[in-house]
Amino acid sequence: MKWSGFWLLAAAVAVINCQQTGVHTDWPRWCGKVYQDGYPSFNPGGQTVSPQTAAGAPLVHVQFEPRYSLYLDSETHGEIVVNAELSQYYGKPWPKFNSSSGRANKLIFSVNLVENDDILVQNTVAVNSTGNIFRFDLSRLKPSLEPIKLVLYGGPEGGYPTWTATSSVYYLPEKKQGSVTRIDNLNGGLLFKNAASGNKFQPLLPYGFYASYDGFLRKNSTSEIQHYADLGLNSMTALTTYQDSAAAFNYMDKINLKFMYSLRDAYKNLTYVREQVLAARDAEAIYSYWGSDEPDGWQDPFSAPILARDLIRQLDPYHPVAVTLNCQNYHFAEYSAGGDFLMEDTYPIGINSTWSKWNTACNATLGDCGCDNCQGNVQDVPERLDDYARYERWLGLWPKTKAHNPQSFHGEDYWLRDPSPEEAVVMAALALNHGAQASVSWLWPASEILGVAHGKIGRVLSSSPVVDFVVGGDMPHRISVVGVKGTDVVDAAYWVYGGKMLVSVVNGGYVDIEQAVEIAVPDSATAVESTPWGNVSWTLGGGYLKVGRLEAMATSLVILDLKG
Repeated sequence: MKWSGFWLLAAAVAVINCQQTGVHTDWPRWCGKVYQDGYPSFNPGGQTVSPQTAAGAPLVHVQFEPRYSLYLDSETHGEIVVNAELSQYYGKPWPKFNSSSGRANKLIFSVNLVENDDILVQNTVAVNSTGNIFRFDLSRLKPSLEPIKLVLYGGPEGGYPTWTATSSVYYLPEKKQGSVTRIDNLNGGLLFKNAASGNKFQPLLPYGFYASYDGFLRKNSTSEIQHYADLGLNSMTALTTYQDSAAAFNYMDKINLKFMYSLRDAYKNLTYVREQVLAARDAEAIYSYWGSDEPDGWQDPFSAPILARDLIRQLDPYHPVAVTLNCQNYHFAEYSAGGDFLMEDTYPIGINSTWSKWNTACNATLGDCGCDNCQGNVQDVPERLDDYARYERWLGLWPKTKAHNPQSFHGEDYWLRDPSPEEAVVMAALALNHGAQASVSWLWPASEILGVAHGKIGRVLSSSPVVDFVVGGDMPHRISVVGVKGTDVVDAAYWVYGGKMLVSVVNGGYVDIEQAVEIAVPDSATAVESTPWGNVSWTLGGGYLKVGRLEAMATSLVILDLKG
């Protein structure tokens, strides 16, 4: 939880004036759970659970999205991504294959404009396939500041049963001033363009801090902002407004320090939202808006983040909206709907995960220990990201881009210490392995040692060659670790891009592994080209990356050459 005197006051007013979600709304609650001594435990509700297997499963679940969240009228072609995967929960049964008919298990489909039924794409996809990409001519669309509605019609060769799915795409007039950010709906990354990029979209992995006003930006010190950037941090979420810090934002424009514009202080006040978006939308360095902060923790009305997001989109469709979720499992579908991408606040270091400062136990139905339903170690970070991805599958949702908010603080009687630099790097790498495409740490100014640590890893992750793999390549693929004692805390993933492979290996344990560790890699891997991060001496052979021992909290990024 992120606290400040002003925010506590604003939050208290919001609680008085806005109906909260959940049950026992007149009791002090966080994530739907009562947390103060003297109140009985109860089921907070709102859990996302695995749906029941549908009759006739497996079913064919058909979904589609534009490859990118927006296109510009200066571009000539767009892409549509079509999934026709097998699901235990969603879709329709595929007709039984009859070999004598010669019919293949392929879905014949068209993607049409809802407005006039004009066909953009007409093709086929194999049943139980995902990530199928189809090109279309953007000149078929009319530039508009409103989303253009699309519909997919599909079926087998025999024409029955039929599938339909809906989506939308932004086809916007080229922006005359300021930046543009779009989301890759296939792989989750952000692409950004402004004058500094030559008005060409480039991969962006934002890595930085939430930056306080009272302790930092109030000073209007360009030298301190420059020092922040010089550490290797390429972005900032400034906890201030143009009205108070125009000089700071203008300097970020000047040095191309990307920023997320914060609306957290009064996002339920749509007049405030309008004023702030109009002030920020044409900046050179803005990459997104922070639409709402922990609405699930505060149990804000479900509609509040959505209303803010919709107004932001209306005023500025050129930049996405982020929502931060705090809870492990409280009305995920309703609160995640308020963001184009999701940030998770998992702050596990230095907590008592079982007993709170409020003199209550912490569990699934009671208490607040500073990290909802956490164990109190670095593994909470990948588990939270995995939770959110699992909920999206259970809900039948197209996955949204994820971001990690690292812990870089202590205090509030929840967190007894800062993370160590090693823990900070491990949590950043674990988040990357589990699909995070951005990192926004709480809070700047941080300790010097954490500022340096985040700057070093941030510079590597947000620059070539690593960013080319993480944003330009496929989503991370999980890698198996040879199962010797102690390796259950070793986490590995890889990305493929440009005939090479980036492998990330993290020992998320607090003790050395005093035996060989082997990471399975494809047979096509031929040589270790470079090690952008880490001092582990990996060797390659027999389909494995190998090392004789692995130190506690060791993190490695290794690039392998691929044959073929």
